[in-house]
Formats: sequence, C-alpha cells, structure tokens
Amino acid sequence: MNNDAKSHFGMIGMAVMGRNLALNILDHGFSVAVFNRRSTLTDQAVTESGDRLQATESLEQLVSALQRPRKIMMMIKAGDPVDSVLAQLKPLLDEGDIVIDGGNSWYEDTRRREKDYAESGLRFFGVGVSGGEEGARHGPSLMPGGDSDAYEHIRPIFEAIAAKTDSGACVTHVGADGAGHFVKMVHNGIEYADMQLIAEAYHILSAIGGLAPDALAQVFADWNRGPLESFLIEITAKILSAPDDRSDGFLVDSVLDRAGQKGTGRWTAQVALTLGVPIPGIAAAIDARVLSSMKEERVRAATILQGPATGVHQGDTTELIQSVHDALYAAKVAAYAQGMSLIAEGSRKYSWSINLREMARIWKGGCIIRARLLDTIMQAYEHDAQLDNLLLDEELRSSVEKRQLAWRKVVCLAQQHGVPVPGLSASLAYYDSYRSARLPQNLTQAQRDAFGAHTYQRVDDPDGQPLHSHWLD
Repeated sequence: MNNDAKSHFGMIGMAVMGRNLALNILDHGFSVAVFNRRSTLTDQAVTESGDRLQATESLEQLVSALQRPRKIMMMIKAGDPVDSVLAQLKPLLDEGDIVIDGGNSWYEDTRRREKDYAESGLRFFGVGVSGGEEGARHGPSLMPGGDSDAYEHIRPIFEAIAAKTDSGACVTHVGADGAGHFVKMVHNGIEYADMQLIAEAYHILSAIGGLAPDALAQVFADWNRGPLESFLIEITAKILSAPDDRSDGFLVDSVLDRAGQKGTGRWTAQVALTLGVPIPGIAAAIDARVLSSMKEERVRAATILQGPATGVHQGDTTELIQSVHDALYAAKVAAYAQGMSLIAEGSRKYSWSINLREMARIWKGGCIIRARLLDTIMQAYEHDAQLDNLLLDEELRSSVEKRQLAWRKVVCLAQQHGVPVPGLSASLAYYDSYRSARLPQNLTQAQRDAFGAHTYQRVDDPDGQPLHSHWLD
C-alpha cells in the first residue's frame, strides 16, 4: 500500500475519550486507524463510526496502516501503561514518527519520555486534553508540548478538531517536552479552585440564606448572564434544578457529600511547594475534597464538636446574593492569579517560554474552566506579557478592589455562622498577603535565628551580610 492510501492518524485506546477523539478527527476529514487491547471496544468504535474507522489487531498492524511520518495518539491510563506501550512501539517506528500521550500524565514522566524518544530520532508529545467526553467528541481544548518543528505535522489535525471561539482554535504549541502536561496540571488545579468556590457560594446561600435548590438554580442562571458566565456556573444551575426521581425533592440534595479526585490537583500543590509559588486557594480546594472524603469521621465529629448557634440569615436576601456573587468573582480572579503564576514559574525553570496570553485564549472554549473572565485575562497579558501577577493588571485590580468589601463581608458572615469557606478565605488571605509591603515573617525569621542560628537580614540593609543574634541570652 502506498503512503497516500494509508491512514492519516492512529489512535490507541478505544475507551470513551479515545473513541470520541478518533470520531472527531474522522469527522474533520482525516482517516484514522485504531487499536485497543480488547478488540470488543475497537469493534464498538468502528460500528459507531459507520465502518469509517480502520480497525487494527496489533500495534504492528496499526503502525503499518499509517502514513509517514506516523502520528499516533495514546488515550490510555497514565503511568506504567504508557511506558509499556511506548516500549512496544519504539522498535516499530521510523525516524521522525510522532507519538502523542493525551492522558493526564505527570509532566516529569513526559519530559523523560520525550528525551528517550528523541535519542532514537523519534518525536514524543505530551498533550493536555480538557473538555471531558463531550469536548473530545465535539471540540476539546488541547495543550500540546513537544518539538516545535514536529508540531507542524500534527497542527492541522489538532486545529481542526479543537473547540473554536472568536479567538480561534483552542490549541497552541505550549512549549517543549513536558510543557503541555504541566499546563494541563495547573489547569486542573484552577478547576479544583473554581469548583470549590462555587460550592462555597452554594453552601452560603443555602445554609445561611435559606435558599432551596430551585431558587439557587435561578440565582446561578442569572449569574451566568453576567461577569461570572462560565461552563461551571452554567452546569451548576442545571444540576440544582434537576429533580430526584426517587423523592419529591431535588437530586443534588441526595448526592453524598464526598468528592473524588484523580491526582492532578495534588500534583499542582506539590509542584507549587517545590517551585516556591503560593497557591493557597488551589491548595484549599484540594484539602476540601480530602476532608469531604472523611464522611464517617465527620458524622461522628458533628455529634461532639459544637459551632455557633446563629440560624438563618435575617438580612436582605437580594443583598446577600449580590455579595456572594462579588466574593465569588474576586476569589476566582485570585485563583487564576495563583495558577498563572505557577505556570510562569514552571516556564522559567524549564525554559519553556510559555505564552500566558495563549493559555487564556485556548481555555476560552472546549475546556471545563471556559469562562468570560478569560477574555479579561487575555487582555491583561496583551497589555503586559511579563505581568508579575494578574492582580496587578489595571482592569482586574479594579474589579477586585470594588468587590473586596463584599468578599470580606461574606467570609466574615460564613465564619460567624460556622460555614466552612476555605477557598474564599484562603484566596482573600493571598490577596491581603500579596498587597502587604510588610508581613509578620520578620518575627518568624527572628525565631528561626533564635533556635537554629538561621540568620536574618536587616530592613536598613536588605542586601547585606546575613546576621545572627544571641536572642535568648
């Protein structure tokens, strides 16, 4: 078979994400050969495609079915399975062939794999894919990291299948080796924070404001027509209005309050600690999920530990709704500021030259955190590509400043009523710490010097020699 008669693209893994991406690619005019270890999933995908997908029965057959340079994407479980498939593929490939990992892989693994393949003249990409199964089928946000020259071979396909907005296709070359998976990891951290902040707004309005799910659904639907417009706000309104077919109530009230996580949020916190980047709002969201998993222990603690007896809020409900709206918006800006700062630091450390404006652009469509706010974030980086922190952008700074009183009131109200708001309060502390010219860590450093001779520097000589004092004599 001559090269032109072969398939343009190969897909390994026919679970829902791999199948939907393969069908998406197919629908955009590219022929696709597919392989799955269990042939039943391959058969199902081929049937769903109307026999347009080309089934293969082995990796050898898949490789031989593809045009050169071969372009093969894996949508399989992260970790050892990826290394196993890469090892099996390697001797079957020719110089210049491209293998793509579209799973949520640890970016350091991606860097290692890219280096290993490059030494054999092969190209490896780690690609963050956001949007879930619906995005995979109809247009995801894609975050590819790998060799910039090799990217030109996959760019037409990725641009064709990616979500589209008024700013273009939601894909761009992020940077070398692990850059794409690093950005996807931080994207997921921001997603954790966003979801936690929304959950806290829901909690405040239900537990303190006394609003039932149907009333809350209308609140979130109204919010989705303003500056908070986003995919997560949109689906929250729909979730809150869904009836429970087993009772007369709403389904959300019957969902067990125990949230799962797949690990990318935890990676974000670990990397932030390693790189020395504060992300308290994102870390609080991760902690909130961990605490939610302690359901049985919390139920026992609820019978022992007492909080304030305050009851339902007696103030103006409309005013409370507006205050929570403003607090949510301000905290979201702070969460994005934390995430973008982490991406910037990762880019510096690994020399990735990540364009933060482009990251905001490709998140505008297809992905879980798509939101109107991303337009403003794009504009912030257009004004200053080297912006130290999103909170310093004139428009974002102004939007937070005019909402900060409501933000503070909401956090105080929640604490007075014993309603946990770790995301709102952590991001507020981040904002206050970042805007403080002087923090109390002068005492912390003095303590370190007192018990461990860790030295300190003086305010009147900040670049001078470290000093040590005998504090306890």
